[in-house]
Amino acid sequence: MIFRILEDQFAQKSRLSKAADQRFMALALALGRRGQGRTWPNPAVGAVVVRDGVIVGRGWTQAGGRPHAEPEALRRAGEAARGATLYVTLEPCSHVGKSPPCADAVIAAGITRVVSAIEDPNPEVAGQGHARLRAAGITVDIGLGAAEAARDHAGHFRRVRDKRPHVILKLAVSADDKIGAAGRRPVAITGEAAKARVHLLRAQCDAILVGIGTVQADDPELTCRLPGMEARSPIRVVLDRALRLSGTSRLVHSARETPLWVMTSSLAEAPAAMKLGAAGAHVMRVATTATPPPGLDLLSVLHALSEKGITRLLVEGGARVASSFVSADLVDEVWLLRGPHAVGANGVAALEALPLSVLTGSPAFKVRASEMLEKDSLTIYERA
Repeated sequence: MIFRILEDQFAQKSRLSKAADQRFMALALALGRRGQGRTWPNPAVGAVVVRDGVIVGRGWTQAGGRPHAEPEALRRAGEAARGATLYVTLEPCSHVGKSPPCADAVIAAGITRVVSAIEDPNPEVAGQGHARLRAAGITVDIGLGAAEAARDHAGHFRRVRDKRPHVILKLAVSADDKIGAAGRRPVAITGEAAKARVHLLRAQCDAILVGIGTVQADDPELTCRLPGMEARSPIRVVLDRALRLSGTSRLVHSARETPLWVMTSSLAEAPAAMKLGAAGAHVMRVATTATPPPGLDLLSVLHALSEKGITRLLVEGGARVASSFVSADLVDEVWLLRGPHAVGANGVAALEALPLSVLTGSPAFKVRASEMLEKDSLTIYERA
């Protein structure tokens, strides 16, 4: 009877402990997302310091990638970190970069247990951070919240493993799968709630990419226009093989306020590149496709962006650019916004010659989430 009581008490304590771990890791993940779009080339990590069930420190990777989340949380915890548990969304780094190793800061703070969501694939870390903590006598538990952490750090993982950013394709389509009116004229597809969600997504990405056709048709700014979040606008990237970007465009006019990168070919004329450079744009030359139709090699574009530190890339169009990314199998995530009204048979198809079902009906993608935004719907797909 006594043993049964003790077993029940132990089981209840274990359940409470597991629930607490899950709650604190969920907070760490939420904190980490605060840095998305602002920490590149570093991952946006979240960290929470807990002592005797009380949160004594919180941190997330700061703008520009430093300080890292762990020393930020430990700084806020101060002496209360001694004997505490650290919850962190990515393995603490173990190498000397532009800042000292986070693993050493954790050890020095007197942390006794670390709950780490996932191992860092960076070869300079790759388990060495966890090993250093264990060697110092710290209990290390790995794997809680791993799936969500892998999603949050997808850009960092993709850049480390494939030398390219995580690519998010955003499509706003009408009820009949169109993104524009006849003659490639712009048309309102979604309402204000959907537009606000897109601007928030922009703020959570390092860079946003469009083709020169979209720039000429829409003259967009490609900034985040949510109140108070203008400074979180991503790098604007334009694919412009022949450097047709006009100096009077809103993108060029704002190039000194919000960075503008123009991807072009080696054949583009130097005077045009010099004019854009003088206006504040950064012109980057990449390889072109070997087969017609002529265009920039998208993998070369992604490699160039990765070398600059970009981890999360939002592709906003137009139809030709979206179709090219899909055809090249370079889309990792799709945000499909659908409005309630039809455009008509002469409208611009979402993926030009490709049916939208190559994404929505493909076994390569699965639905991660869906919701209504007033009269519009949002469905998020990710690689299966």
